Amino acid sequence: MSLEREKKGLESMWSLGGLSWKELGKRVWGQMNEDDLWGRAAQLSYYFLLALFPLLIFLTSVIGIIMGSGTGLRHSLFNYLSQVMPPSAFKLVDDTMYEVSRSSGGGKISFGILAALWAASNGMGAISESLNAAYNVKETRPYWKARLSSILLTIAIALLTMTALVLILYGGTIAEKVAASYGFGDLFTVLWKILQWPIVLFFILLSFSLIYFFAPDLKDQDWKWVTPGSMIGVGLWLLVSFLFRVYLDFFDSYSATYGSLGAVIILMLWFYLTGLAILIGGEINSEIENAAAQKGAPDAKERGEKAPDDNEKKGKKRSKK
Repeated sequence: MSLEREKKGLESMWSLGGLSWKELGKRVWGQMNEDDLWGRAAQLSYYFLLALFPLLIFLTSVIGIIMGSGTGLRHSLFNYLSQVMPPSAFKLVDDTMYEVSRSSGGGKISFGILAALWAASNGMGAISESLNAAYNVKETRPYWKARLSSILLTIAIALLTMTALVLILYGGTIAEKVAASYGFGDLFTVLWKILQWPIVLFFILLSFSLIYFFAPDLKDQDWKWVTPGSMIGVGLWLLVSFLFRVYLDFFDSYSATYGSLGAVIILMLWFYLTGLAILIGGEINSEIENAAAQKGAPDAKERGEKAPDDNEKKGKKRSKK
């Protein structure tokens, strides 16, 4: 029964709840303005700034404890971060992390892992509140439960990040050893080096899906590995990050306007675009499910419902469009 329901839910999600792409775009645009996603993305950029350095301290500390300090994973983490972030924003982050690691001994950083994790989870808590607004629901979970959800999500995404880094850094070596052991030849090694990038992309999609599933205060959901919202959210995030880098390469006026604060402004703008991409993905999932519910899908939630048929249980009728 649950498998049949999950299959129907997956079909309604990828059929866009019976909407065309144009209709979905109009609905999402209207809800973005109604839910003030533009302002909420600005709030997220503030929380992301406060959570960034604790998150990086947590990641680098865990990498050092689990993998050792000489593995190159920390360097790899910052190398790939530099490819996504605007150059001046990355330089600010890199210099700050260098100062933190130089002024704090390994024991201090390791001892502060839990504190760093707690501070980093504030950003995930802000995402939860914003996604609740996208679904038009209020947070009713106890404080400890909502906080625990934010912490576990932060840990999960940190683990996915480290796994992706291991694949990128050691994927070629692992493929060569497997090919040599089982006689697969050079073709296997080449295929693996190509396939490792779609796998890394899948980890990013999975991170978005985890956020959309666990962050908002919703109940009775069916897990979906990839949703239209996560696909579009990741695509938007990569696209705006690339376009922002291109813009700054040719028209970087922030340093001239803001002086030494230019790098901070650029970092905040990138955080704003990142938060907006995450929220748009959540709004897309919300609108698809809302449309499916209005068309009578039993497993879908209408806007404002935490579980399917939540309004009917409260004596309210579902709206029809």
